[in-house]
Parts: sequence; structure tokens; C-alpha cells
Amino acid sequence: MTKVLLADDHAAVRAGLRMLLDSADDIEVVGEAADGVEAVALAKELRPDVVVMDVRMPRKDGIAAAAELRGTADVLVLTSYGDDSCVFDALRAGASGFLLKDADAETLVEAVRTIARGDGLISPAVTRGLIAEFARSRPAYAPIEVDDAGVASLTPRETEVLALIGEGMSNAEIAAELGMAEATVKSHVTRVLAKLGLTSRVQAAIFARERAR
Repeated sequence: MTKVLLADDHAAVRAGLRMLLDSADDIEVVGEAADGVEAVALAKELRPDVVVMDVRMPRKDGIAAAAELRGTADVLVLTSYGDDSCVFDALRAGASGFLLKDADAETLVEAVRTIARGDGLISPAVTRGLIAEFARSRPAYAPIEVDDAGVASLTPRETEVLALIGEGMSNAEIAAELGMAEATVKSHVTRVLAKLGLTSRVQAAIFARERAR
């Protein structure tokens, strides 16, 4: 059972999200927060697998809250079409992905499942656009830091996989590009994240693009 915490300053939005997620028999909403401060406190208390979090909230926004929750819970950021700059900063802060607020029930449920599995949420096509824009932006957070020893420990194949993650490719696309099984690619991705000390595939993509510049 995947435990979810909802964080949004609008009660009606939280009620709608809860209704959509309650449609899945493998997801349990364990709590609701009305702002970022409450979200951080409840996440540390309830230990959800995923926090579905709005970007713009009082007292502490979703970006700052995501940064505090790194290592505690995976964060799925909610956004609207006009919030791209906030999304970039949220991903850098450690969020595992993002979803538009007008997503239907099936999309939301699958997004939560994807984040809970440890995968990045963003689809390949959208990821390419986000990463390209991110590379041109000046985010509020410092560049993602990775120990040189971690980079040096990557095998040639893992380095190839990291570069393709930076291009926004999915595991299936990487498998086709490198001529290997998708399960093998997933294993490589897991090792890359572990060696680099990164918390999500999206962070790996951002790091790969920063490294290539």
C-alpha cells in the first residue's frame, strides 16, 4: 500500500485529490496539510511514501518544503501551465517529478505509483523541454553537487546511461539505443543514482545536462 500525504492550501483541491486517489485500492491518503510548514511536520510524523505538494503555499512554499523532505519522502509537485520556473527549482530541490493540476484520476494515480517506485514522473517528451529550459535558467538553488569519486566510479556503460537520461530518454528508449533489455537499463539507472548520491531520475538528468555544458 502506497501512503500519500496531500499538501495544498485550498481545502477544495485537497478534497478533489483525495477523491481521485481513493479510487485506487493500492493507495492510502494518510494526511492533509494546508501549508509547507505543516507538510514537512506531517511528513516527518506520518512517513508517507509520496507527498503530493502544491508549489505556492503560505508560510513555506512547495520548493522549500521539498528541499526539507529530501530523504524523508518522495515529492510529486503540482503545478499549472504558468509555473515552469517553480518546477525547475522544485526538481533541483529534490522533487521526483511534477504533474499538472488538471490531471484526471488515472493520470494522478499512475503518477503516484510511478514516484513510489522510485522513477521520475515526467514523460520523455516533456522532460526534454523542461531540461532544455532548465539549462537556460538561473535557478534559486545551487547546482547539484556530486562527489568526484562517485562520478569516477561510474562504468563506461553507466556513463552512457547517464548521458541518455540527460537527453530525457525513458528506460525503453535507452534500451533501444544501447541494444539491451529494459530491465538491465533500470539496474544501471539504480546504480547511477546510488553512486552519485542522487534522489531521483530527474536530478540525474539535470546533473547530466549541467555536466555536459
